[in-house]
Amino acid sequence: MAEASRILHTTLVPNFSTPTHKIPCCSPRSLSHPTTSHYYSRRTATLVRCSISTAGDAARTAAAANSTIPWGCDVDSLENASALQKWLSDSGLPPQKMAIERVEVGERGLVALKNIRKGEKLLFVPPSLFITADSDWSCAEAGEVLKRNGVPDWPLLATYLISEASLMKSSRWSNYISALPRQPYSLLYWTRSELDKYLEASQIRERAIERINNVTGTYNDLRLRIFSQYPDLFPEEVFNMETFKWSFGILFSRLVRLPSMDGRVALVPWADMLNHSCEVDTFLDYDKSSKGVVFTTDRPYQPGEQVFISYGKKSNGELLLSYGFVPREGTNPRDSVQLSLSLKKSDKCYKEKFEALRKHGLSASQCYPVQITGWPLELMAYAYLAVSPPSMSGKFDEMAAVASNKTTSKKDIRYPEIEEQALQFILDSCESSISKYSKFIQQSGSMDLDVTSPKQLNRKLFLKQLAVDICTSERRILFRSQYILRRKLRDIRSGELKALNLFDGFRKLFKF
Repeated sequence: MAEASRILHTTLVPNFSTPTHKIPCCSPRSLSHPTTSHYYSRRTATLVRCSISTAGDAARTAAAANSTIPWGCDVDSLENASALQKWLSDSGLPPQKMAIERVEVGERGLVALKNIRKGEKLLFVPPSLFITADSDWSCAEAGEVLKRNGVPDWPLLATYLISEASLMKSSRWSNYISALPRQPYSLLYWTRSELDKYLEASQIRERAIERINNVTGTYNDLRLRIFSQYPDLFPEEVFNMETFKWSFGILFSRLVRLPSMDGRVALVPWADMLNHSCEVDTFLDYDKSSKGVVFTTDRPYQPGEQVFISYGKKSNGELLLSYGFVPREGTNPRDSVQLSLSLKKSDKCYKEKFEALRKHGLSASQCYPVQITGWPLELMAYAYLAVSPPSMSGKFDEMAAVASNKTTSKKDIRYPEIEEQALQFILDSCESSISKYSKFIQQSGSMDLDVTSPKQLNRKLFLKQLAVDICTSERRILFRSQYILRRKLRDIRSGELKALNLFDGFRKLFKF
């Protein structure tokens, strides 16, 4: 499902005069809130039920809190889930070894009804039960208008969901939509002031703002170019910012890309009830032999156990961005933190370095992922460029090319003469980020939540806890990087000291 928001501007805010194009998908599956084990449910804790505006001002936030999407359900509704299961069976879903039940913190998931072996294929959801950009619209004219205007898959699917949801029982998908959460849990539902207050230390804040702006821009573009031209087909009381926030929240958290169907993106009812575990690697895909979406278990399950898949190799920040949850610290082996690096404007070669970066599609400030196991070659190349003296100007282009990951050469470039300065540059950036995280975590205990409603208080406490969790998780990675960098620098400097002492010894030995 959600791959990074940096690709979403072109995919969510298209030029509708151009032909439709393939849209990058969000992430391999859906998700949401941490439990007490290593497993995570797509649905967040039931205490967060109110609808929240993305606007920053208090008045609009209060108004949005009182508004409710007229379809969908609470996250723990088994009544709608049972109706979904019956409808799917009646519509061609074969008998299953799993059923929808409450799991962990009062949420829903698929639980084994029988013994399930490792290596067993499950689900077999047929294409007739997928929702894709090619699905038939109940209001055929509305679909034709969007396709005629070249609307890409994501905005098309978002509009399709709203159109079908607004028809209630008369839509073929009414049982599926009734079982969807009334409020998807992603950062789309955080206000700007909440993002600024709770995520000021994390780079996820910037990506969340970008994503919200992209969704808002997509809706505004659709409204200007299409909806306002066909008000009978797209009435504003149905097709508005709140409903689009809902539909995009559903897509971010549930849309799957199916590699075996040429990367087609689809909503797959029933399959999207599966929750995520950091301990499994199996994922959804289309199986040509059985002609359905399946996954192959990579561990056995006993009756009553919840069955899991992986939503992809995502960092905690990415999981928070799309699904509204943060895994417990240290349980996600794919976790990473974005480290921000910047050229110094006081650098005598700032202009030349900036031009080299720009030539390869980079800017003077860049973010690179850092994992508990280390950092990428691109980050090191950027650091080399940032600290390189004027005498190395002939290497600027090579460094920028490697920093952009657009060079055909994968050689591990090294410049021993500036190795120490480059590592110190990364360490300084690392420690600056650690300082921001530590400041937020220290202040979070006394943070004034400024709310009067018990429901809003619960929500604010929930958001603050998510923020503390993500900051703690990302700071942990930076602490590890800080340790590695300090050790490398110590080794370099101790080696230089030994060489200097050895040189002094030889000088004394041959002194007359």
